[in-house]
Amino acid sequence: MIRILFILITINFSLNSQNNSPFIYILGNTQDAGVPHIGCEQEFCQSNYKSNQDFFATSIAIVDPSVNKYALFEASPDITFQLNYISTNIFNGFSLPEHIYITHAHIGHYAGLMYLGRESLGSSNVNVRVLPKMSSFLKNNGPWNQLISIKNIDLEEISFDESSTVFDKIKVTPFQVPHRDEYSETAGYIIAGKNKKALFIPDIDKWEKWSVDIKSLFREYDYLLIDATFYDENEINRDINEIPHPLVKKTMNLFDKTSLGDKSKIYFIHMNHTNMMLDPESELTKLVLSKGFNIARIGQKLYL
Repeated sequence: MIRILFILITINFSLNSQNNSPFIYILGNTQDAGVPHIGCEQEFCQSNYKSNQDFFATSIAIVDPSVNKYALFEASPDITFQLNYISTNIFNGFSLPEHIYITHAHIGHYAGLMYLGRESLGSSNVNVRVLPKMSSFLKNNGPWNQLISIKNIDLEEISFDESSTVFDKIKVTPFQVPHRDEYSETAGYIIAGKNKKALFIPDIDKWEKWSVDIKSLFREYDYLLIDATFYDENEINRDINEIPHPLVKKTMNLFDKTSLGDKSKIYFIHMNHTNMMLDPESELTKLVLSKGFNIARIGQKLYL
């Protein structure tokens, strides 16, 4: 009886400790244009024009329950719904992020900033952390520079491989990844908590273009949230050589001989509307999960 009581107390203490720990909160998992995708006549898109299921563009948050605050990664075009989602499910009433980190200047990753402007929320000095080329892009182009001039946002320039802190508990470090950089550089982010460490790479060109050996990442990270735009070359009617993203099929093949424990660290994110990994009930989802990998879903918590 004493042993059972001790176990129950230990479990309860563990749960309470976890409930007060910072965590990553998934707020979206689709490619930039979301689902339903504009102009899409496929059954999956059409059914989601009529459904209440939430498919938002890729975004995550770091939530610290002890201070009742969060930081947002990516200001997606779905930011209105995502801020409502996190406010409803995590906070008591509408809550703006303390910080917004942006990876690069493609529409699904920064265009949501427009909703902080005077035509919409009219926010005051929301801290937005960006890399130098992204900073220059926002400062020198409308309507983004208006957000800065009338202080809807407070633009803070950060640098690759230099850390900033979130709520004095989480260390965030941007690093450069290869991708189409028409208007800005492209970043991934290291998110390091007291107990666990995550890597966030929603957009990257093929793994072989990166200077880092992706197989080495398992030694250092507990969560790998990585680009899953396309599952394979059959999804779209284009030359596969024109598609810079790593195909999920090939990513999984890279880890074919990896332990299940390491495979479980991968959370595929940023899926195109053609990628049926988006559908939790699809055969493709079942296949990916059966091989030991995870697929990021809105509302998931990954404790740090």
